[in-house]
Amino acid sequence: MNVSYLPSPGLLRPREKLIARGPQGLSDLDLLQLLLGSGCRQVPLETLALRCRDILDHHGTALGPESLEGIAGLGPAKAGQLSAALELARRLGRPHHLRIKGPADLVPRLVHWTDRPQEVFLTVTLNGAQEVLGIRPVTVGLLNRTLIHPREVFAPALEDRAASIVLAHTHPSGAVEPSREDREATSRLSQAGKLLGVEVLDHLILSASSYYSFRENGEVFL
Repeated sequence: MNVSYLPSPGLLRPREKLIARGPQGLSDLDLLQLLLGSGCRQVPLETLALRCRDILDHHGTALGPESLEGIAGLGPAKAGQLSAALELARRLGRPHHLRIKGPADLVPRLVHWTDRPQEVFLTVTLNGAQEVLGIRPVTVGLLNRTLIHPREVFAPALEDRAASIVLAHTHPSGAVEPSREDREATSRLSQAGKLLGVEVLDHLILSASSYYSFRENGEVFL
């Protein structure tokens, strides 16, 4: 019988995961732990990474060191290091060239959000050529989609002067079939988009292994 003394995948530390799987196999939390390197006496590394991820989930990547320094356990040096890494990623990864022809083009850019324990609602802004301008979290942990206000959803579109948007939210349960609330929210936000002159192209429901597209399934936004 072959016996391996390698740790099981669930016990691998981020650096070991990096070696075993490559960077694409790491969660956002793993990547943040690698960037931070270490915690401090009062705050363990994983706790610090969780705090940083929560801030990023609510505010996006456009955070300066002064904003990050407010995170307990994160000093000026680490805040500057993380801020620089986020800015570099934003510049290199800003997908102006990425033209969206359908959900399959966009889902790979969104699937990393599915490792959150709570639902995340996202707005994806697009220009007239259907190129991605930005991807921003709108809410985290709001289970009732009917409470999501159009003001928050369309604020990124107005800021980017977008021609259209794609809505997306995660289902931590793994089931991607839309609920009645999902359909009501989609219809309401689509109507708001028409008033603002910003078309809602689709609404995606995401899990780690699958997705549901309103557009692909022929659901018309009334």
